[in-house]
Amino acid sequence: MEAPRRPGRVWSVANQKGGVGKTTTAVSLGGLVALQGGRALLVDLDPHGSLTSYFGHDPETVAGSVYDLFRDPGTDPRMLLRDTGVDGLQLLPAGTAQATLDRQLGGREGMGLVIRRALEALADDCDVVFLDCPPMLGVLMVNALAACDELLIPVQTEFLALKGLERMLHTLAMVQRSRGMAVPYRVIPTMYDQRTRACREALAEIRRSHGAQAWADAIPEDTQFRDASRSGRPLTVLRPWERGSQAYRRLLESLWAGQVDPKVARHG
Repeated sequence: MEAPRRPGRVWSVANQKGGVGKTTTAVSLGGLVALQGGRALLVDLDPHGSLTSYFGHDPETVAGSVYDLFRDPGTDPRMLLRDTGVDGLQLLPAGTAQATLDRQLGGREGMGLVIRRALEALADDCDVVFLDCPPMLGVLMVNALAACDELLIPVQTEFLALKGLERMLHTLAMVQRSRGMAVPYRVIPTMYDQRTRACREALAEIRRSHGAQAWADAIPEDTQFRDASRSGRPLTVLRPWERGSQAYRRLLESLWAGQVDPKVARHG
């Protein structure tokens, strides 16, 4: 029996600490893929809906969201896709009702593979997927880990954020043990200001503690990211020459370096 088709590459973006650049990472990388001629899909798994709000949709009122995939297994995910205003970049939005999933449906059989099945149904609609994950362990996080090829963990280069990284890795280890799945991960240093000693020391600690799993570069602190979010467009599309955009370009090139599917690698 032929295995179900999937998008060429699926990355989950997660951290159990907020404010570390998780949504910015998903938006920036998705925008780059689209800018380079690929078809990218952003999936908002976080009930807070920051990714959904970024593109001008209200998670409280959006008509059709990730929640519908769990509530009704017969939902066609293609009917939930929203334009972002960027050619080649689509959004599967979040609804705030996603916060109730663990209580309502967490025990239902098959709930851990809902997103994986939805992406199989969308295989002809996108080349690359970025899943913006919630900050807590639950059915949505389990779905993200089951659906992805690799986990990206953005980590602010300050020592309090390193505690969030350790919690995220502990969660990853628990899920891997309980479900028997191995999920490769990459630590992405973010909000780096080379002028400050605290940032330099935090970056050195990330590299010392996580070795090959730590990206060798870092995403700089750049106020242009906030300006881009107000416009509802990725900085990597709006101002691809900015240093923050260039850093995400280097990150995408690094991610493609581990990619073996030539159909998708051409977009890097």
